[in-house]
Amino acid sequence: MKLPQNWPLPETIERRFGQATYGKQRAMAAEGHLLLILHQLPTWGQRDRQAVLFWRSPEGAWQISGRGGNGLSALRKHVKGYEDAETKLDTHYDAAQSSADYFAVLENLAPILHAARNLHATLQAAREAVPADRDLIGLRDDAAEIERNLDLLYAASKNALDFEIAKRAEEEARLSKDSIRIANRLNVIAAIFFPLTAISGIFGMNLAHGLDSTRVWIFWAVLAVGVFIGFVLKGWVLRSPPEGS
Repeated sequence: MKLPQNWPLPETIERRFGQATYGKQRAMAAEGHLLLILHQLPTWGQRDRQAVLFWRSPEGAWQISGRGGNGLSALRKHVKGYEDAETKLDTHYDAAQSSADYFAVLENLAPILHAARNLHATLQAAREAVPADRDLIGLRDDAAEIERNLDLLYAASKNALDFEIAKRAEEEARLSKDSIRIANRLNVIAAIFFPLTAISGIFGMNLAHGLDSTRVWIFWAVLAVGVFIGFVLKGWVLRSPPEGS
């Protein structure tokens, strides 16, 4: 980790850096100098944050680390990158139709929202350090709007995901209730015909009971008795248990 050698930063700023990384996003001001440590727009699955440094000289000139060109334009482009990411995520949210889609939006949104909050805080600190710089005021306001939009998008995505989960749970509960109702009907039918099946099995055995040579009304009588016992059994099965049992 090195600071640009051509930047005449005060020693009070240089002493605030560690040896391994640039650290979190923040603003450092001393002796008219302003140094911004910002993070590149994070991408999904990226654990390490890539830092980019912006230096404002006491005369108001901006420079960016690692490249030439207009430092102020690069800073505006840096902030615009977060705005473009917010617009892209908002498009993905509008196209989401399932809980998996909303989860994907949240998964990509979380690190960007975290970085955008720190970006806003850093630009707010920079604006307080150099209150006369109107460019910083505009960039601070842009960062605040981006953070606000990302916050709203995160809340909307989280609510939509919770709604999809609740709707799926209600659907599963309804299907479970329908299954219980169908199973109950099958149990009622089984309870009605169970005695008749038992009686039929008994009379179907190869025993000399003599009923096979009697009149046909005996058959209907046996059938009626079996169905009657079945309804009695159904009533006993469906009877509510006494309280406390």
